[in-house]
Order: sequence, then C-alpha cells, then structure tokens
Amino acid sequence: MINAETPLTMLLCINWLKPFLALLFSTLLKQGQNCPTSCLCPDHHTVNCSGQGLTGVPDSIPLDVRRLLLSNNWIPWIPSDFLVLYTDLVYLDLRNNSLSQLEPGTLSTSSRLVFLDLGNNNLTEIPSGTFGESRSLIKLRLGDNPYLTMVSRDVFTGLTSLRELELERNGLTGLDVRVLELLPSLNMVRLEGNPWLCNCHFAKLFVWLTNNQHKLPTGLEGIDCTLPLDGRRVPLSLLSEDSFRPCHRILTLADYLIVIFSGICVSVAAIMASFFLASTVHCFQRLSKISKGDEGEGND
Repeated sequence: MINAETPLTMLLCINWLKPFLALLFSTLLKQGQNCPTSCLCPDHHTVNCSGQGLTGVPDSIPLDVRRLLLSNNWIPWIPSDFLVLYTDLVYLDLRNNSLSQLEPGTLSTSSRLVFLDLGNNNLTEIPSGTFGESRSLIKLRLGDNPYLTMVSRDVFTGLTSLRELELERNGLTGLDVRVLELLPSLNMVRLEGNPWLCNCHFAKLFVWLTNNQHKLPTGLEGIDCTLPLDGRRVPLSLLSEDSFRPCHRILTLADYLIVIFSGICVSVAAIMASFFLASTVHCFQRLSKISKGDEGEGND
C-alpha cells in the first residue's frame, strides 16, 4: 500500500535538489562554452589547439586547464602575463611554432609546470630569468632551434627537479659547463647536432661530458666538434683530456687579474718591509750615536 505522503515527500526532495542540479548543469555548460574556437577540449582540464594555423595564443582558455597543446601553429610570441592565471597548468606544448624570443619571467609564473616543449622554433637565445625557479619542471625540450646560439649560464638556476634537458640540433658552438652543473636531478641531456667548436672554452664542458656519458643518449660518439686548427669535424669519442692540454698554459682574464693582484700585493709587502727595515736601521744608528756621546762625556 502506497502512503499518500510519498508523492509529496518526493516533490519536496526534487524542489530541494533543483538549485544543485541547476548549478551542476551551469558548470558543465560553462566548461563547454569556454573551449576556444577551433580547439578541442576532450576533458575539463585539456585544451588541444594543435595544427589550427593559429597566429597567436587563443582567448577563452579555461582557467583550470592542466594540459595545453599549441603545437604546429604560427605563434610568434607569448604574452608576458600569459601564465599568471593558469596556476594548474602542468603540461605545455609549444613545439613547431614561430617563437623567436622569450621575455624573462614569462614561463616562471607557473609553479606546477612539469613538461615544457619549445622545440622546433626560431629561438636565438635563452636569457637569464626565463624560467625563474620552476621547481616542478621535470622535462624541458629546447631542441631543433637552429638559430639558438646562446644559453645564459644561470638560466636553469632553481630547476631542482629537472631530469631531462634537450638541446640537440641547435646552433650552439659552446656552452658554459655551469649550465649543467646547476641541475642536481639531471639524468638525461641531449647535445648532439650542434656545431660545437673544440677550443679552450670547450675544455671544461668536455671534461663534464666525459664524466657523465651515462646521461648522454647517444654517448660521446653522437656528438661532433670542429677542430680549430684544420676545421675537421671529429666525434668527441676520439678526443681525450690530453687534446686540451695546451689550454692549461693559456691564461684567462681571471688568471691575469690574479697575477696582477698578486704582483701588487708582493710589491706593497716589499715596500713596507723595506720601510720597516730602514726605520729599524735608522733607530739603531741614532742609539749608537747617543751611546758614543754619553761615553765621550764620561771620559771628560
């Protein structure tokens, strides 16, 4: 037997749930509307705009996006405040675009970023402050930027979690070894395909590469360099530390400054010692004269 109060109770429950159902429907609708034009949003946290011929970063990206795919477009630059609002972003793919430069700090505001791909672009340098202290970054791709010739020695400072760094097939002829030494978690680095120049500036990097061959996917055999004397390209595996022995006899600017400073210190010390010695001798001479004078007066 059905209680007469049952329909009334069900009606009250439905009326009570209406605001929550409306809020849920509104949220789902809003998520669907926030997907940028010409992009796909397979889930609430992924925006895929790859291969859409974009010439700029799209508008109306959901604030809670976690995976943003912008590869294979014509994007020439990233707004400096682009990542300020996307605090949940962990995966950013900007591969194969037209990026020529990155403003310092542009990519440092996303503290949760784990994967960043800037490969196949037109970057010319990676200046200091580009990544800030993105401590969550694990994989960074910077390969296939043929015009990339300069990487600041402290650009990766603070990337304490970075494990994989790709710098292959760029335009690098040299690299300050401190760029790699500042990465405590690094276990894979790609450097092949660059026009390395095996001069004295390359010597310290060569020692690091020799001691860290296990971090090179292609080993020393996959990395070539140009000999400065005859211009031949040779694999690093054919070289040794003895190949750079003449560099040990070449003084750097710091060495010259040390030598000059040491010379100044020695000269000052010698002058002070001479002055002290002359003063001592003069004092003894005066005491000797006084002593002789006293002896003469005593005899009189």
